[in-house]
Amino acid sequence: MGEQAVQLAQAVQYSSAGTVEFLVDSSKNFYFLEMNTRLQVEHPITECITGLDLVQQMIRVAKGYPPPPQTGRHPHQRMGHREPRDPYKSFGLPSIGRLSQYQEPVNLSNVRVDSGIHEGSDISIYYDPMISKLVTYGSSRAEALAKMEDALDNYVIRGVTHNIPLLREIITHPRFVSGDITTNFLPEVYPDGFKGHQLTAGGQKELVASAAALHIAAQLRSQTFLGNQRVSNSSQERRRWDLCVELGKERHPVVVLRSGHTYTVEVGGDRLEVSGEWDLASPLLPLKINNTHRILQCLSRTATGEVCLQYLGTSFKVRVMSLLAAELSSFMPEKVPEDTSSILRSPMPGAVVAVSVKPGDTVAEGQEICVIEAMKMQNSMTAAKTGKVKSVHCKAGETVGEGDLLVELE
Repeated sequence: MGEQAVQLAQAVQYSSAGTVEFLVDSSKNFYFLEMNTRLQVEHPITECITGLDLVQQMIRVAKGYPPPPQTGRHPHQRMGHREPRDPYKSFGLPSIGRLSQYQEPVNLSNVRVDSGIHEGSDISIYYDPMISKLVTYGSSRAEALAKMEDALDNYVIRGVTHNIPLLREIITHPRFVSGDITTNFLPEVYPDGFKGHQLTAGGQKELVASAAALHIAAQLRSQTFLGNQRVSNSSQERRRWDLCVELGKERHPVVVLRSGHTYTVEVGGDRLEVSGEWDLASPLLPLKINNTHRILQCLSRTATGEVCLQYLGTSFKVRVMSLLAAELSSFMPEKVPEDTSSILRSPMPGAVVAVSVKPGDTVAEGQEICVIEAMKMQNSMTAAKTGKVKSVHCKAGETVGEGDLLVELE
């Protein structure tokens, strides 16, 4: 491919930097696709591999200087643009909003981040949703992948839904690690759509133990003011707590024992040691769980014990309660979920391109009702069931937000 790319450039007397793209089949036969006479999103990979600054070389070539000889430097792993997309909706419907918090993993070695945004930037519906590019490299593919995993865990993006959960799952999947990937990777691996990281029994216990330890650490911090105790010494000297941690539909009784910054959590017949500095004001929460280093993020925490933790790239909602609160919570009424079969809400912010129905029309299940455009993509909205249109709440040319009601069926 490299030789043919050079031959192509020579045949048309091309004299600047460019990207020649090929398609490769399962037998490693390759076919010319196109040539881009400009820098591409992949150009940082070339720069890391060759050690060249491509922008500088484009300027030098334009001035008449010859390009330098190209020599390889490191094997590299290229994976992932950090995009404000919701990976749980068709592997990535656009997400807009303001970056209320943004932190890149530039403190790590062998990591490069290219971005054009900063904390406080607004992500709109009118441009490509890429907000930054992450590149990691190392002396082997395995080393670069491990660095990529660490970098993804250290990314902090708040205010928009992003695709870090999906990217982290991809780079740790056995097929990707072995290089057995094609353009059908996503539909083959996630035929029913991406559901986030699927917890193993061990991962479930790690998450429960971390949530319980975080809950106690937060309680103890609330009892101090500038390092001084606000309550009696007995509360600070307490060493044991009996709690109930709710994860999904399961409840886990746990016992937490404290010794300094280390919490020993008994859950499901196992004892897990969770230790860390417990800087609850930091967006990143580096912990050691049974001598395994983990980077968690506490996305939200309420006074009722509800905690949203980002663990292994995916956010999980956990609720930590006392045994009495767990017993009484069974008497609380549950909110009845909305019947989504009779209504159509916009799954993303965007502009209404077309509306195909009007009140009184009969629609079939799967029939297109309207089209929403966001970030250069048109998305067809379809009926969830057969029925008669009761009301239409949008029209072509309007801008709608995520969750806005579009159409109601009888």
